[in-house]
Amino acid sequence: MSEALLAAIANLATVEHLLHLALGVMLGLAIGAFPGLGGIAGLAIMMPFLYGMDTVSALATLVGLVAVIPTSDTFTSVLMGIPGSSASQATVLDGFPLSQQGRAARALAAAFTASLMGGIVGAAILTLFVQVARPLILTFGSAELFMLALLGLSMVGVLSGASLVKGLAACGLGLIVGSIGGAPATGEFRMTFGIDYLYDGLPLVIVGIGLFAFPEITELLRRNRPIASSRMPAADWFEGIRDVFRNWFLCLRCAGLGTLIGAIPGLGGTVVDWIAYGHVVQTARDKSRFGKGDIRGVLAPESANNAKEGGGLVPTLLFGIPGSGAMAVFLGGMVLLGIEAGPAMVSSDLDLTYTIIWSLALANVLGAGSCMLLARPIARLTTIPFNLLAPFMIVVVSFAAYQATRQFMDLAALLAIGVLGVLLRRFGWSRPAFLIGFVLAPQAEGYLNLAVQFYGWGMLARPGVVVILGITVVSVWLGARGQRGRGRSVESKATESMTAATADGSRRSPPARHVGRQLAFVGGVIAVLLYAVWSSLRLSPLGRIFPLSVAVATLVLCVALVVVLRVRPGVSPANVDLDYDADAAKGAGQSGSAADAAAAGGTWRSAGWFGALVAAVGVLGFLPGALVFFLTFLRRKAQQPWRLTLALTACVIVALTAAANLLLVELPGGLIAVYVDQPWLTGQIR
Repeated sequence: MSEALLAAIANLATVEHLLHLALGVMLGLAIGAFPGLGGIAGLAIMMPFLYGMDTVSALATLVGLVAVIPTSDTFTSVLMGIPGSSASQATVLDGFPLSQQGRAARALAAAFTASLMGGIVGAAILTLFVQVARPLILTFGSAELFMLALLGLSMVGVLSGASLVKGLAACGLGLIVGSIGGAPATGEFRMTFGIDYLYDGLPLVIVGIGLFAFPEITELLRRNRPIASSRMPAADWFEGIRDVFRNWFLCLRCAGLGTLIGAIPGLGGTVVDWIAYGHVVQTARDKSRFGKGDIRGVLAPESANNAKEGGGLVPTLLFGIPGSGAMAVFLGGMVLLGIEAGPAMVSSDLDLTYTIIWSLALANVLGAGSCMLLARPIARLTTIPFNLLAPFMIVVVSFAAYQATRQFMDLAALLAIGVLGVLLRRFGWSRPAFLIGFVLAPQAEGYLNLAVQFYGWGMLARPGVVVILGITVVSVWLGARGQRGRGRSVESKATESMTAATADGSRRSPPARHVGRQLAFVGGVIAVLLYAVWSSLRLSPLGRIFPLSVAVATLVLCVALVVVLRVRPGVSPANVDLDYDADAAKGAGQSGSAADAAAAGGTWRSAGWFGALVAAVGVLGFLPGALVFFLTFLRRKAQQPWRLTLALTACVIVALTAAANLLLVELPGGLIAVYVDQPWLTGQIR
């Protein structure tokens, strides 16, 4: 072992290795800062350049790229409320509210420092336990993996907000949406509505962006003010670093959690940040600030998501089983270099394994340091009037969504999920709970089917299952205990807010205005669930057991919610978007239902700009559509002079063309491409 460590240190110390590692880090930072691309796109770009490189240098480039994407994707999550990748979705919950309060520099500095700590801790844990990891990982069968999926679902109680019933119903709806497409066990297609695009299910990147970015962009457009409502204190950058040292034990715990869960194949890559976030909420004494700008809500997922990259190397290197999509491409790169993953990586090739692990740690140092230098100047973007930022964000989000399957339907799906995200936000249904259900649906169903076939109900007696089940029960109990207190507090504040918003001070008028809309939304959800039940009944027993069970359970929750809304309408204000209603009540010269209607109209008019871009792309193609959209938005909505409008539009078109050529993307040509065959319609130079 000591000889392997010395050989690894010798590899790391070479100038060529460090240069290639820095190259990978720079590319990873660029890819990660662009929302929705993730490690798969970056690794795919690197593949053609692997030929002719020596093994250690090529691996250094690949490791550098993979290591820093969970670091740089924090920029969009914190500054714009747009999840940079699946690893930074939980960061949005508290990172973006901090930006809105003018504390973006603090949030970014804390996130990058926590990422640095998480990456180093993950590498240290792997160095100590890489040789004992093999028997540990082999103890996880399908039953244990199913229980880990249930552990992820147990976070729903923590993330449900003021209404546990709505949180559970949102999770159930997410599980149903995640079940769209082919059944894991039988291959039967479910709930596709006859649309070819849905046969493979909805892409995660589209669901994540639609649920979080779309509603935030439309809301900021409606309010027509900068993201940050105040100037940024100069000391915030140092304050963010101090936050990590003040909460060092939290970062250490979450880094260990991230390493452990990241080592579980097929699960940790998309849910580890939610489990870390749920952990910090459960263990915190004061939970009142979570979701409103608590720095601990940034530290926990950021330290975990960098550590899980190290954990993901365990099954990849030891068994040739990729722990995530990025690791699958990384494994392909190893094959191209003639490296065979397997037990030899902890015996004859142990020096190479240590080289990879500590390249990962060194890449985290380089990446976090680079991002720290950029944190304060980039944070100033939040003080720019949002009418100038909005068209860039809308186009960037749409371009990122198009990377999912590179079909025009990606944009249509983004629009549909975005509207759903606005409605969930409006009526107090937990979007994180929905996303957790969506992410875990394929894994939970697949592992459940395998466990039942292999072990039957005897799987509940397996030691690993018993341990994970105990952790899950404790997690649910802690979440429910904290949720009860939170629900009472929020409901009390909501009732006071809604009462103050009425002209006559009546406590009965506000609920009357909202109950009908909430009932209509719940009715729409019930219709979707009834379709899921009908569709599931037409399948084989193994194909229908999961969606049918989830749909029936969610229907019961929705019926209970309808009863509560009809019998006890006074509780409904606690379950709506308070900021939305407060803004409605402050409308100029308006109060009550008139202001509420004006706010609703403003939200849907703002969302209409997304629809306008999608329509323009569908008719003209992506580049001409983006051109028309930019010109129209900057002139009509932002009311900018022609000189600035033309300059900004030209910059965006050039940037989109460069990105399309770098990523080898052929952008949608629109209906006009049927009649006009021109390369500029696609943005890819031929």
